[in-house]
Amino acid sequence: MLPWNRVLRPLAAVLLTAAVALVPATAAHASTAPSSGWNDYSCKPSATHPRPVVLVHGTLGNSVDNWLGLAPYLESRGYCVFSLDYGQLSGVPVFYGLGPIDKSAEQLSAFVDKVLAATGAAKADIVGHSQGGMMPRYYLRFLGGAAKVNALVGIAPDNHGTDLDGLTNLLPYFPGASDLLSSSVPGLADQIVGSAFLTKLNAGGDTVPGIHYTVIASKYDEVVTPYRSQFLSGSDVHNVLIQNLCSLDLSEHVLMGLSDRLAFHEVANALDPAHATTTTCASVLS
Repeated sequence: MLPWNRVLRPLAAVLLTAAVALVPATAAHASTAPSSGWNDYSCKPSATHPRPVVLVHGTLGNSVDNWLGLAPYLESRGYCVFSLDYGQLSGVPVFYGLGPIDKSAEQLSAFVDKVLAATGAAKADIVGHSQGGMMPRYYLRFLGGAAKVNALVGIAPDNHGTDLDGLTNLLPYFPGASDLLSSSVPGLADQIVGSAFLTKLNAGGDTVPGIHYTVIASKYDEVVTPYRSQFLSGSDVHNVLIQNLCSLDLSEHVLMGLSDRLAFHEVANALDPAHATTTTCASVLS
């Protein structure tokens, strides 16, 4: 008989390593957002941008590293911007988004309440990368978030799970592997295509009434695969393939959230559709 404990742990490590692709290259400094610019609780939304923006990082990301590009981009355009850490595992610093996703959604719920109380706004807008673009849907559907959120913008979100370029298809060949993932890194297990979490999340439709949904995807995404699984169906959904806007954009999963100015431009359009402008290759300079 094979020593399964020795086999399963390396497999879990492989899956975890694959998910590391979600982490911006700058990760590893303290997870505390700058006191000026974003996470400034004295910021009051303007008449032009009346809702605070809550940024939700991806798996193995954190409230700073995931947003070193987008947070200043939005802040410089007059938004009150906030970001949180969620999904922490005991003994694992800096790299978050690994806990059970339903519990992470509860953390998001508490954070949105905190932001709304500080800013005096009636509703917030949420922008998330990868897991951070999918997890808020649980908050909207099951935790009362639909009454407190105007729009959800997902950058490369794994709305219907991922097969990690087929890597998760190996799990049935390793008895006990799924159980090991669920017990050690539940935030990863919840994101695998067909998981119980995703089945519950997507039962009865992708969206809830009253929320404006935008999904921004890249055909070069190598983490959330197939990339079309990111798209949502619903009456108030805008699905964007970034290469349809600029065929020269080669951004994959990480760069979409970290530094893609075309994706950022689409985020700005989604947050302020009344003043949206066409995204082209030239938007990289905007």
